Amino acid sequence: MTFTLHDRTVLRDLARQVAEVAARPEMAQRRQRWVAHNSLRSREPMMLVFPEGAWSELLPTSTLQCEDEPARAIEWNLRSRLYTFQHFQDDSVIEAEWVVGAPVQTTGWGLEPQTLPSSEERGAFRISPVLNEYSDVQKLRFPDLIYDEQAHQRSLEEMQDLFGDILTVKRKGIAHISYHLWSQYLYLRGEHRYMEDMVDAPNFIHEVMSFFEQGHHRLLQQMMDLNLLSLNNDNTYHSSGGNGYTDQLPAPGFDPQRVRPCDMWASAESQELALVSPRMHRDFALQYESRLLAPFGLTGYGCCEDLSRKIEDILQIPNIRRISISPFADVERSAAALKGRAIYSWKPQPAHLVGEFQPEQVRAYIRRTLEVCKAHGCFLEIILKDTHTCEHHPERFDAWTRIAREEILNDC
Repeated sequence: MTFTLHDRTVLRDLARQVAEVAARPEMAQRRQRWVAHNSLRSREPMMLVFPEGAWSELLPTSTLQCEDEPARAIEWNLRSRLYTFQHFQDDSVIEAEWVVGAPVQTTGWGLEPQTLPSSEERGAFRISPVLNEYSDVQKLRFPDLIYDEQAHQRSLEEMQDLFGDILTVKRKGIAHISYHLWSQYLYLRGEHRYMEDMVDAPNFIHEVMSFFEQGHHRLLQQMMDLNLLSLNNDNTYHSSGGNGYTDQLPAPGFDPQRVRPCDMWASAESQELALVSPRMHRDFALQYESRLLAPFGLTGYGCCEDLSRKIEDILQIPNIRRISISPFADVERSAAALKGRAIYSWKPQPAHLVGEFQPEQVRAYIRRTLEVCKAHGCFLEIILKDTHTCEHHPERFDAWTRIAREEILNDC
């Protein structure tokens, strides 16, 4: 990758700004607070903001100055870090680093999902099922990992040349591991039949889930054989919101030259089972997910599914540390069940950022969860995400985080 003089100048200037922010004392303080939080030693509530879909309104590509697309992608990454620091009163840690991830692919699972796009921008697509009959299971194949080491090294050298004298350019392998078995199943089976299968074809589900489990075990072994695993006890995104800062990883006996699963975080989720009973969730998902997560040092579970009635089951996952409490969950019931046994990773309702923004409603909403979690001794983190739009009012994020910060300070 060759950068024009113009693009190189823009990127190096932004990298210097990121490095200056990263050197501020509060970043070291935030990092240590996250270590204490993720290690269950501090009950001070923590907060992160992930605008996700709304980023296109907060930091539109029209504001970028670079000319070539690869440079624009790097520029957007650097600008998003600066935007986060300048606008959100959350606990994001800005690190003076650039991570060069491993170019990894798989050969696929034999059957590829087929989707029908929506005619509307950002509209929902439909799934065209490809796993239709029992005989179709025979078409599934275990995937193999494909890693381009030479491309990885080239990317590392290019980024070191670009701004290695400003940021720490890190070569990383696979640092984010998350299992989504039911998403795999739904994309092959279809939006409606997967629910019917739990009653009409349970053995079919178990056969496919067993295959997925075996396939993921094989992939993990290949990652280990290729020495591709990297530590994620840092700012690496974890589960469905959070980071990996902790001093409880890597595990004893760690060899810096060969990272093991027990040195890492991993996670799983089954959003598609939000409406099924705890028993069915255990039977069709948790038993498979638990075995996949067992080798890892710390684990997380959940995303947008309501786990209010399933907390006790989730707590049986090996080394569970972070549990997602979705916008649809009963915060009181979840807090009473969870207490201080794992992180209460609360995902507030993102719909408060659309329509008429009502500061006092937001304040009361946040305050209630803070009070509930404090009463039950929870390790609370507030993760604002899944915001597909803020209706071109980026200031709502600023106001939301300011209100949340004021309530956190009042709570402490």
